Amino acid sequence: MNRRRFIQTTALGLTAFTVPPLVPGCTTAGGSDSGTLSTGQNWSNVPGNLLGPNAKAGHWLRQTLAPATAVEPDIYDVVIVGGGISGLSARRWLWQKGVRNTLMLELETQPGGNSGSGKNDVSAFPWGAHYLPVPDARHAELIDFLRETGTITGCTANGTPIYNDYHLCHDPEERLFLDGRWQDGLIPNEGIPDADHQQITRFLALIETLKKAKGADGRDAFAIPLDRSSTDPAYRLLDTITMTEWLDQQGFTSTYLRWYVAYSCKDDYGTTPNQTSAWAGLHYFASRKGVGVDANGATLTSAVLTWPEGNGFLMNQLRQQADSPIRSQTIAYAIDLADPSAVRVSVNNVPTGKQTVIRARKVLLAVPQFVANRLLTTADPTRTATGFHYAPWVVVNLTVNALPQTAGKTLCWDNVLYGTESVGYVSANHQHLTDSPQRVLTIYRPLTGNDPAEVRRRAYHTTREEWLHQTMTELETAHPGLSAHIQQADVWVWGHGMISPTPGFIWGEARQKARQPVQARVYFAHSDLSGISIFEEAFSQGIRAVNAMLTGGGIAT
Repeated sequence: MNRRRFIQTTALGLTAFTVPPLVPGCTTAGGSDSGTLSTGQNWSNVPGNLLGPNAKAGHWLRQTLAPATAVEPDIYDVVIVGGGISGLSARRWLWQKGVRNTLMLELETQPGGNSGSGKNDVSAFPWGAHYLPVPDARHAELIDFLRETGTITGCTANGTPIYNDYHLCHDPEERLFLDGRWQDGLIPNEGIPDADHQQITRFLALIETLKKAKGADGRDAFAIPLDRSSTDPAYRLLDTITMTEWLDQQGFTSTYLRWYVAYSCKDDYGTTPNQTSAWAGLHYFASRKGVGVDANGATLTSAVLTWPEGNGFLMNQLRQQADSPIRSQTIAYAIDLADPSAVRVSVNNVPTGKQTVIRARKVLLAVPQFVANRLLTTADPTRTATGFHYAPWVVVNLTVNALPQTAGKTLCWDNVLYGTESVGYVSANHQHLTDSPQRVLTIYRPLTGNDPAEVRRRAYHTTREEWLHQTMTELETAHPGLSAHIQQADVWVWGHGMISPTPGFIWGEARQKARQPVQARVYFAHSDLSGISIFEEAFSQGIRAVNAMLTGGGIAT
């Protein structure tokens, strides 16, 4: 009995969430016709919310405020500022190393960063990152973590991991809407000219070569975590040019291939090929080397792990694997290193406005560098991290009671529309394996542009109705009549959604300098210190920072 039939037969699909019903939420009034699609749909009448990180509290950090004076009595071994994946990974790693006297400070009501999630009476759904490719078995720390989560259930005689069927994305996985028809997979294939087919075939063959390539130092040319990649200049020089320049050098002119490469850059980096380091662009394709088997013994070489809540599942697992306290709705706004016995962290309780000082022997800043710079303005004014660029994103979750289909491949987990601004949508309740017509569609749209700051400013001034108008203008081309089936529409704006690997950044000095500790007392961990915003990098940055912290001494384990 296959997994789909088994789950349907035993009624083990994840459909029994006890959650609030769909209810109307706050909306932002748009212009005279910003909420109305050509079909006549008025988006102001559709329940939902315009959401995002706590921008008000975050902007409060920009103010010049005097350090707090009321000192809390406890002294912690480690205070972690920031509850994203890097911070949670560090908290777990400290716990496993026996360092229990720690405190995490989190601005939001719940930790998670861009691995956060939501849920309603139809399904849980992601607000950001939504999958993890089966990892390289050599990434021992991540493999161990996945064992602890139950995602890996055992291994074969030769050590190959066996994966939990309920965590593997089930078929059908991917489809592409091209020329009015859905086709299997995301690489343009059906109905394209032979010359384009030939270029795509040559590109994929080159990628296979790069997957196996090793530098003169014996390391993989492209690896995850990326700091394990080869130092060979033959590969690292790719970081000095754009992905577009590399395509030009290789003679790849196919419009379809260039669209696929552009889609891939937007998907992981929020950038266009003109803005993306060629090394990073190739890393997207050539670094995934995970191998495993499923519960029935089938070999997995390109599978992904996913859950209705996306990487919210992994976030919750990280959180549960340590028992040290997390103080939510608390923003750190200044760090003082003048006291040699303890680092003083001034914090503000967001709901009450009460300001206090928390003391720690060491502090881990698991926040983006533009936040770390502000925290350290008075403690170390010489420490500035430059060259960090962040891509804004918008994520739309649509709850629908039906999904009108067009010709071709049936609904998949990942559904991409050729030539659109978005990178498609995932069916959040794909893993439920039920035949219910109700679904949550999670649409991802990177906001690309030559000036991210200006794009970010416009995003903050765009209404929910305008986002829905843009989203449905795309989706209606593949799902005519979908607008009439929307029950709820929620929009999340990520002003600084992910780090952008611009040319020269990954193997330049800025990234290396930014992660150097200050006085062996303040350490740094965030995916932006990798230059690539994926779960594996954030997870590894937390472990790297803790290992450096423990090596520096001053903490009993």
